Amino acid sequence: MNSASPKSLHTKRSKRLLQNHDTLAQWIQHSLNLLIVSCTLVGLALWRDGAVGEHYRVMLVFALLLMTIIYNMLGVFRRFDSLTGGMQHLARAWGSVIIILAWLAFLTKTSEVYSRQVVVYWALIAYVAQVITLYATHKLHVLYRAKYRARIPALIIGTGEMASHLANSISNNIWLNDKVVGVIGNTEQDSQSWGDNNIPMLGTEDALDAIISQHGIRRIYMALPLADSHRISALQDKLFEHNIDLIWAPDIFALHLLNHSVREAGGVPLINLNETPLRAGGPAFIKLLMDKSISLAAIIALSPILISLAIAVRLSSPGPIIFKQVRDGWDGSKFHVFKFRSMYQHEAKTVVEQAKRNDSRVTPVGAFIRRTSLDELPQLFNVLNGSMSLVGPRPHAESHNVYYSDKVNAYLARHRIKPGITGLAQINGCRGETENIEDMEKRVEYDLAYISNWSPLLDLKILIATPMRLISKAGNAY
Repeated sequence: MNSASPKSLHTKRSKRLLQNHDTLAQWIQHSLNLLIVSCTLVGLALWRDGAVGEHYRVMLVFALLLMTIIYNMLGVFRRFDSLTGGMQHLARAWGSVIIILAWLAFLTKTSEVYSRQVVVYWALIAYVAQVITLYATHKLHVLYRAKYRARIPALIIGTGEMASHLANSISNNIWLNDKVVGVIGNTEQDSQSWGDNNIPMLGTEDALDAIISQHGIRRIYMALPLADSHRISALQDKLFEHNIDLIWAPDIFALHLLNHSVREAGGVPLINLNETPLRAGGPAFIKLLMDKSISLAAIIALSPILISLAIAVRLSSPGPIIFKQVRDGWDGSKFHVFKFRSMYQHEAKTVVEQAKRNDSRVTPVGAFIRRTSLDELPQLFNVLNGSMSLVGPRPHAESHNVYYSDKVNAYLARHRIKPGITGLAQINGCRGETENIEDMEKRVEYDLAYISNWSPLLDLKILIATPMRLISKAGNAY
């Protein structure tokens, strides 16, 4: 019988490097939430109709499936740092479930078979009950851990931002059994730069053996910057003689991250530093569904206004009603953005000149629709044909992209998601002409923050905030 060599065993990876570490307490918590949601809906249906109709049973099945997917995806039970934080995470997850169920009911034209009273009471009562259960299990888990469960003394090697983030994350996570007793640096200078008073600095790597022995360290996290990656092998060799767990946490915070994540391929961990959120499967489908349904409903509801504006533009001056211009879209694709024409016809320039206050090219009707952003309404058809989204970075003229790409850091990263009619930058006052580089940098900063933190709930918040922001900041656009 031939035995495999150590090298072949090391090369062939049959075990996943990215493991799930959900605890029994988390599974109990999730099971309780599923039970709460089920009992609440059944109870309300019996109270309202005297029976649980088939439509409620179907909705419950979809709700439980969505909860299992969304709660796990958002890490609801792994991110409980306080009652307020737990309420926020639950609200985000449970709200997403309710929104998706509402979209499904709208698309299947079954919304009328459900009692609004039952659905609203269900959404509210189930959420409150989940919060109470989360708080109770949190207290029980803290009590159990304090009295009956020995914690693992852990040490962090590194003094950078990742080390600080890791130390606080571990300390505030009740589901982890680690207790960070301190950090160590590579040199005395590193030790002096540590500024977290909650986690003590224990010394330098020269005293690592003594620190491990003195504090009974059983687990070490190496939170080293990428520039110091050569030290990892030496530390690993040194720590083999100790019976401790060794974990590497690469410090990627110094890089310009965009929607970063970690996954694996063939047992090898892959760190995505820059990734579009639209390639994430389920979330991308939710955004597409939201765009199509809301834009179609908006076009139908606003059709009298669209027709009236079209007539006003046509009568204001000679020329087409709709102004079309080539813009850069998602991942550099080209598309024609639609707007109501707001200017007199004039000879197009190679470099698109932004409209200015009291611009002589703008018609009287154009001044009004630009100030109120009504000229953007035809972009609902862009959303319907898939070239734009309701929410996303505003599409800039091609010449502006060329100009700012060399002057604003990560400017072209805005194209990692579909451009939108409105966005995080717009509701924060970044509208109208960008008079200097700083204005554009601020707009890009908001756009990148939107891409990194995108969620259906964030889209809804932006859509709700947009009308009020347009009214209060109407003078910014001209």
